[in-house]
Amino acid sequence: MCLGIPGKIVAMDPSHPDLARVDVSGVERAINLGMLDPGEAGPGDWILIHLGFALQKMEPEEARDALVALDDIGPQLGVPSA
Repeated sequence: MCLGIPGKIVAMDPSHPDLARVDVSGVERAINLGMLDPGEAGPGDWILIHLGFALQKMEPEEARDALVALDDIGPQLGVPSA
């Protein structure tokens, strides 16, 4: 089973066009956007992340629903809720 986690793009990395700073549940990290079409996602957009790579752009409602679902299963997995 693969787990994709939503994140919101905060900023693009001008020196590396395939990298972006992404907020993932309050933690910013560098995410590779190379699997998306150039210009498909930018600051303010939500993306689905797996293993440090953006798999697809998400609608805000999709991201919210996924985050709610992850929060709901978190206690069952032993993951503390934030």
